[in-house]
Amino acid sequence: MTVATPHPATAGREPAGVDNRLVVGGAALTWRTLPTPQLPDPAAVLAHSARHALAAARQHAVHGTELLLSTASRVDATMRAELDDAGFTVTLLDDDGAHPSAPARSRVAEPGRLWLLTSGSTGRPKRVGHTLDTLTTVRADQPDRTWLCPYAPGTYAWWQVVTLSLTQPGQHLVVIEPDELDDWPAVAAAHGVDAASGTPTFWRRTLYRDAAALARVPLRQITLGGEPVDQAILDQLREVFPAARISWIYASSEVGASIVVHDGRAGFPAEWLDRETEGRPTLSVRDDELVVTSPYHGVGLSGPVRTGDRVQVVDGRVLITGRLDTDEINVGGSKVSAGVVRGVLTQHPGVAWARVTGRRAPVLGRMVVAEVVLAPAEHADAPLPDEAALVRWCADRLPEHAVPRRIRVLTEIPVKETLKSDV
Repeated sequence: MTVATPHPATAGREPAGVDNRLVVGGAALTWRTLPTPQLPDPAAVLAHSARHALAAARQHAVHGTELLLSTASRVDATMRAELDDAGFTVTLLDDDGAHPSAPARSRVAEPGRLWLLTSGSTGRPKRVGHTLDTLTTVRADQPDRTWLCPYAPGTYAWWQVVTLSLTQPGQHLVVIEPDELDDWPAVAAAHGVDAASGTPTFWRRTLYRDAAALARVPLRQITLGGEPVDQAILDQLREVFPAARISWIYASSEVGASIVVHDGRAGFPAEWLDRETEGRPTLSVRDDELVVTSPYHGVGLSGPVRTGDRVQVVDGRVLITGRLDTDEINVGGSKVSAGVVRGVLTQHPGVAWARVTGRRAPVLGRMVVAEVVLAPAEHADAPLPDEAALVRWCADRLPEHAVPRRIRVLTEIPVKETLKSDV
C-alpha cells in the first residue's frame, strides 16, 4: 500500500473553487477548510458520510490520487473482492480517518484517474474511468449559485455537482445527507439554495410530500436527469417556479453529459440528430436506441457508444422512454413502450408517480400492469381516481393492447439510494 503524495502535474494546485462555501451535516465550511485525509494510492474509498466524500474529492483534486469513491452500501462483498483483485486499497473513511485494508495485489497508481461505478441498471455496476477534466462539463463562467446536492457520493450526478463547485468560483454547495432527504426544502431555504439538481423521482417525491415547502425555496435553476423526463413533471415544476430556468440533462458514466435542454419540453429537437459540432457530442438513433459519440466518454469508449436507452421520435422531439431491455413489452405480438404508458398515467392530474411493467399472461404471453402513487388529496381539484378510472383514462389515449390490465395503488413513491425508482 502506498500513501498518496502530490503528483508532479498537480502538486501545490488548489482547485479554482477552493473558497466556495460548503454546508454539510449542518456545518458551514469551505473546500479550503475541509480536512484533507491521507489516502492510499490507488484507493477505493467508502465514505462514511457526505463530508468524508467531499474530503476525498478535494484530496483527489489537489494530489491526483487514483480514486474510486462510493458509499459502503453500493459496494457488496463481490464488488469489494473485484476492487481488491484490481489492485485498489479498499478504504473506509470516517471521523477517525482512513482505514485501509491490504489489497490482494499491489500495482502502480494511475495519476489523475477517477473511477465511477455505474448505476447497475443493466446488471451489476461496473467501473468506468474518468478524470476531473472529463467530469467537468460546465466550463463557461456561471452566475453565482448555491447548489443543492442530494445525490449519493461517487455517482456520476454527484460528481457533476461537486466538480462544478470545485472548478468554478461562486458555485456554493449544500449537501443533503440521506436522513435529511424528506425535509430537504427546509434545509435548502435556511441556507439560501437557489439551484438544485435531482432525478424526476426526487422532484416528484418532494412535490408529493410538501409542495408548499418546496415553493419556499428561492430556486432560479432546476435541473432534472438520471431517468426519463416526461412533460408532466416539467409542467408541475413550471407551475411552482414560473421564473426559474428548468433544464433536463442526459448524462451517464459512459458518455458523460451529452444532452442539455432548457425549453421546458420533454425530449430534445429531432434536428439535433446526427449533427456534428466540434467539441460537442453527436447524437444518433440506431434500431430505436440512442447512440452517443462524446468527447466526455469514459476510458476505452471512443467512437459511437450504444447507450441502452430506447427512444421514440414524436412530433419533432426525440423522447427517451426507458432502458431498451425493459421498456418494450410484447403483448400478443404487439410492442408496447412502458415509458409511453407511464407518460400517459402521469399526465392524469390525480397521479403523482407511475411505474409500468409487463407480467406473464395466458394466451397473450405478457400483459401491461402498473403501479401508481396518487396525488395528495388536499392538492387534487377533483376526486382521486380509482383503478377503473385510470384504466379508462389510458383506454382513451392508448391502443387497446397498451392499456394496463392491473393498476396497483402505492402509498409512497419508492426511491433508491441513487434517487431513482427503477423505471
